[in-house]
Parts: sequence; structure tokens; C-alpha cells
Amino acid sequence: MDLLNAVIVLLNYTIIPALTYGSQLALGAIFVTLIYGILRFANFATGDMMSFGTMFAVLFTYYLQSKGISFGFLPTALLTIPFAVVMMILYMLIIDKTVFSYYRIKKSPPVQLAMVSIGVMFVTQAIIRIIIGPTDRRFMDGEKFILKASEFKDMTGLAEGLTIKSTQIITIVVTIILVAILFWFLNKTKTGTSMRAYSDNEDLALLSGIDPKKVVLITWVIAGILATIGGILYGLDKSYRPFVYFNNMLPIFAAAIAGGIGNPYGAFLGGYLIAFAEIFLTYAYKKFFVYILPEQLEPNSLMQLLSTDYKFAISFSILVIVLVFRPSGIFEGKKK
Repeated sequence: MDLLNAVIVLLNYTIIPALTYGSQLALGAIFVTLIYGILRFANFATGDMMSFGTMFAVLFTYYLQSKGISFGFLPTALLTIPFAVVMMILYMLIIDKTVFSYYRIKKSPPVQLAMVSIGVMFVTQAIIRIIIGPTDRRFMDGEKFILKASEFKDMTGLAEGLTIKSTQIITIVVTIILVAILFWFLNKTKTGTSMRAYSDNEDLALLSGIDPKKVVLITWVIAGILATIGGILYGLDKSYRPFVYFNNMLPIFAAAIAGGIGNPYGAFLGGYLIAFAEIFLTYAYKKFFVYILPEQLEPNSLMQLLSTDYKFAISFSILVIVLVFRPSGIFEGKKK
């Protein structure tokens, strides 16, 4: 029984949260790696673009709620995804048309485009601040829990109760479905094959008759879907605080680079690598060891390797280690 209780403790506080957080990071990391692999620059506005799309989901959710419209036991915000995605894609296409295309036509070096993306980041932050403000907003409704700790205890007779939030399951399931569709699109469709060819060798792709404007358009559309859904899932699981998304830029980039920058498969796995590392290294294991160790060996301290204040330091450390010892990442990323 003690061993089962220890497993439940890990599930509650490490494994399930890490799978949820990893799914959110994975979508952001795939966004980064697609932009880098196809448009050939590091987009530092990633976090704020996720915030921008989520902002419309929050506002439209409030509108639907004011009209008495809900999605039953599911969050009403899920109904707003198509609207938020369209608004995000329009914003990205406007930014590309007015900013990025100028530097792309001039064949500007990637570092210049990366610096331009920082400017886009600040502009996006300003727009968000003007429209919705900087305050914390909760827009989660519907059923909060799929399984409550008290119900689990009654069913099993264990001392520890397993708690599963609906947002955790929604995040994991939606991420798996979305990523599966994306990988199918990239590998099994003519457009996806054109995008991969353009990413591998732009000049050869152009000689083969691939339309670069179409590739750029589809890339921004996919990026808009990933950013918006990833941002909404993060906001539902935590809350919507616009500038928290900016803080997520480091773990997202760490996930993309650890997985192999330019490689969507690697970015997907990199998201979970960063999430598990952050959560497992900052969790206090005292209760876990109380269950599995004899009473005389029970720890007095929290048994915490690092404080939660060092979560971003973990992401940064992994980023540095990968860049030093394996620059190509878990899988070999796009060579430049």
C-alpha cells in the first residue's frame, strides 16, 4: 500500500503536471522550429504571439458567457478556438507583409530577422496591454475535475488521492491530436512535402517549381494554429496573465534546441524533456520517501534538489549543455 501511495504522490505532483506542461511547451517549440526551419530565423516573439491569440479566446469566452452560451462540462474557451486562430493568423500575415517580407526579399541574414522579431515582440506586448491590460484573468469554466482526490480515496482505500483536472486531459489529448495531424500533413501531403523541400534546399525547391509565397503563407497559418491552441491550453491550465507567456520563451527555445532546431519531431520531444526536468528537479520528495523508506530513515528535510525559483535556470542549463556537447540536439536539427 505504501508503494502505491508513493506512486500516486508522483503522479499527482510530477508526472501528470509534467505531461501537461510538456504538451504546452511542445506546441510552442514546434512553432519555433517551423519558423526557423522554413523561414530561417529565430522568432523571439513566440511567447507573445501565443499570448496574442489567447487574448482573443479570453475576450470571446467572456462574450459567450455573457450571452449564456457554454460548452457543457467542457471549457467554453474551446468554442472560441476557430475565432482566435483566425485572428492570430491575420495578425501574423499582417506582420509578415509589413515587416518580415521586407527583410526576406532583401535576403537579410538570420540574425537581423531575429532582431526584428524582438521589435515585433515589443509591439505585440503593447497591443495586448492596450486591448486587455496586464492583469491576471481566469476564463476556465465547465467541469474542473475528472477525478477528485476524495473520490479516488473512497474507491481504492489508499491514503493518497489521485486528482486529475479536466484541463490536464484536454491539454494532453488536444496536443497529441494536433501534432499527429501536423506530422501527417508534413509527411503525407504534397504541400507538406513542398514545405520540407523548401526547408532543406530553398534554391533547389524554387527550381522544382515550388511557390515560395505559398510555402510562407502555409507556414504562418500552421504557426498561428500552434501558437493559439498552445496559448489557450496553457491559459486554461493556469490562468491568462499576458506577460507570463513572455517568460515561457526560454523553456520553449530550450525545448526546440534540445530536440534539434528545425526538426518538428525533436521539438515535440524536447518540450517534454524540459518539462520533466524542471518539475522533477524542483519537486520536494519528502512525502514520497516517507512512504518508501523505513520509519527510522524518513527524511526531515523537504528532499528538494532545487527551489522552484530555479525552474528557468534548469531550462537555461539544459540549453547550454546541449549547445556545448550536442549542438544538433536529440535528433539532428537543421544545419546552417
